[in-house]
Amino acid sequence: MLNRFDYRSPQTGEAEIRYLDADFRVLRPGAFVRCAVTGVPIPLEELKYWSVEHQEAYSGPEAVAQRLYPDRLKPT
Repeated sequence: MLNRFDYRSPQTGEAEIRYLDADFRVLRPGAFVRCAVTGVPIPLEELKYWSVEHQEAYSGPEAVAQRLYPDRLKPT
C-alpha cells in the first residue's frame, strides 16, 4: 500500500507528494500539503483533489474549478 500511515510516529511539517492517477506517493513524509489555489494546509488523510498534470493539490472542488477554469468563474 502506497499511503500507509504509521501513527506511532506522527509526522509534522509539509509533505512532498507525487500525484498519480488514482493515488499519490509520499516522497518526503509530512503531515500535510498546501492547496495550490488557497494555500491552506490539507492533512494527507483528507487529501481528495489533485492534478496529475500540474502536480498540485487542491482543498476542494471550488479550488479545482478556480485553478482549471478561471475564465468560467464569475465573482459573486
